[in-house]
Amino acid sequence: MDMSLIETACDIATAIAFTMGSIFLLIGAFGIVRLPDFWSRLHAAGVIDTAGAELILIGMMFQTGWDIATLKLILIAFFVFITSPTATHAVSNAAFVAGLRPLDLKKDETEETLGDVPTAAIPHRSGAAASPGTTSGTEGNA
Repeated sequence: MDMSLIETACDIATAIAFTMGSIFLLIGAFGIVRLPDFWSRLHAAGVIDTAGAELILIGMMFQTGWDIATLKLILIAFFVFITSPTATHAVSNAAFVAGLRPLDLKKDETEETLGDVPTAAIPHRSGAAASPGTTSGTEGNA
């Protein structure tokens, strides 16, 4: 096989990977700016890390050929593939435990999810956190 044909195929594969990675990065960046709440923005950030960065790294692998740099890029891609979703999950879990709720989450769904956590510790939809020991007007101050 002609070496120029192989180089052309690698260049085309690189261009496709870079283009797709860039598209994911742009969509994720617009998502971080435009989406309405923390949870949606966190999803957009996860897309940037996982899909966008992985495709860019794959494009770099096509350009390095079979070299020690390719092995390093594979290790970096594996590390990003494992740590990015794990970090996103850890941040979302910490936010949920801290009381940050999605916009469309209903009160009864929150109580089912949290179990024994007092409802006074759950921030309301307006975004203002309720101080411990206070109740909202809808919980019945009879």
